[in-house]
Amino acid sequence: MSISIWRRGADYLSLVKFAHTVFALPFAIIGFFLAMKIDCQEFSWKIFLLVLCAMVFARNSAMGFNRYVDRFIDAVNPRTAGREIPAKKLSPSSVLIFVIVNVSLFMLTAALINRLTFILSLPALIIILCYSFLKRFTYLCHYGLGLALAIAPVGAYISMTGSFHIVPLILSAIVFLWSSGFDILYSLDDEEFDKNHAIHSIPAKFGRKRAMIISAVGHALVLPLLLLFYYYGMMGTKYIIGAVVFILLLIYQHLIIRPTDISRLNAAFFTSNGVASLLFAIFTVWDILA
Repeated sequence: MSISIWRRGADYLSLVKFAHTVFALPFAIIGFFLAMKIDCQEFSWKIFLLVLCAMVFARNSAMGFNRYVDRFIDAVNPRTAGREIPAKKLSPSSVLIFVIVNVSLFMLTAALINRLTFILSLPALIIILCYSFLKRFTYLCHYGLGLALAIAPVGAYISMTGSFHIVPLILSAIVFLWSSGFDILYSLDDEEFDKNHAIHSIPAKFGRKRAMIISAVGHALVLPLLLLFYYYGMMGTKYIIGAVVFILLLIYQHLIIRPTDISRLNAAFFTSNGVASLLFAIFTVWDILA
């Protein structure tokens, strides 16, 4: 019985790619600590843990729903046929129940934080769930994912302050360009499949080479935003180190893949971006608390 429960739990963790939480969560943590610097808020374990829970529940909702609505597409794509629903490790109905439970827990967590987070939880859910449908209608779907991840820093800041501020908004813009850019790169592997199955994506629309250029332009725009964050956030030397490492890792992922060779795509997508977000968060939070 315990082995069966463990395997089922592992299937759900695999379903939502729990390891990929490393992309948005570090920026949510930065947003949390920004409130202490900008709004002079006191550290609160209660709010901190609620923010972490909200992030997990929101991401579980988004990924679970994405796998549910994409189950028929995943079943015919050789790259995704081994995912939990097409591989029959999890049933569609159980995944839908998983999504409903996580949506409910997300809204409950938002209500426990403050009134504004609860009010904003519904539009946030609309964004993070509805992006799953975008690739059926527009090649701009990558920016829908970017917007979904960009909610994290602002949401964490509002959790602490109950108000908006330009600095976490700048951080959200950084997340938006960074994540939409790496999603474009990640979709390079599905270019032919997307073309053959009427799935919209930038690589399918413009080809691999132009898609890589579009991704690179988006990532290049991160640099001036990092400078704006430094200025308006009144950051210091430790932040500069983190920002430089972040930019270098963005450059690295564009250097290790070519239009004619995307064999190192996983290294560019997960390793490079995962390390970039973690290191950036470590140095930025260190700077804030110093």
